[in-house]
Amino acid sequence: MNLAEVSRYYTRKLADHGASPQGVDWNGAESQRLRFDQLLRVCEEEREFGINDIGCGYGALFDRLTDLGRRCDYLGVDVSPAMIAKAEELHRGQTACRFLAGERADRVADYTVASGIFSVRLSAPDAAWSAHIRETLEVMNAGSTRGFSFNCLTRYSEADRMRDDLFYADPCALFDFCKTRFSRNVALLHDYGLYEFTVLVRKA
Repeated sequence: MNLAEVSRYYTRKLADHGASPQGVDWNGAESQRLRFDQLLRVCEEEREFGINDIGCGYGALFDRLTDLGRRCDYLGVDVSPAMIAKAEELHRGQTACRFLAGERADRVADYTVASGIFSVRLSAPDAAWSAHIRETLEVMNAGSTRGFSFNCLTRYSEADRMRDDLFYADPCALFDFCKTRFSRNVALLHDYGLYEFTVLVRKA
């Protein structure tokens, strides 16, 4: 999957809105925090851990971890070089975080999280984007020793609010994929008030 179009999309969002939830195409700070908190449930029992954040934007998840007092070795990865440049600017001098331009982490960590990277498919056909999601989950699994989590827009969204350039996934299908491919310890969260769901995969 060529993600150059997605990279340009987010680079434009950052230019238009700056380092803000709108700059990574979310509605606001409250929903962003709620979304992060669902993803971080995969490692809620851990005191110290390493985490890879795929699609990190300007590094807001690291800021949330800091606000929560969580001690972690954080790597943020994003396909938009402009996002990475902004993240490095905002977190200069902070030794617990590092940022990398690209699609994949350059290390294995305890956990991997991905927020929003499966939502904006732009012109990609459904079948190609679905394959891309599955391939990315395989990579996330291989790069995580304890577990990973991700979110997707849900196919149960209201029809009149759905956009053609966004991808609305089947939560049951992705739950089944993760359950049969990666671990018997899989949770599907679809009860936190947003038109999306979060999947947590915990390894034994």
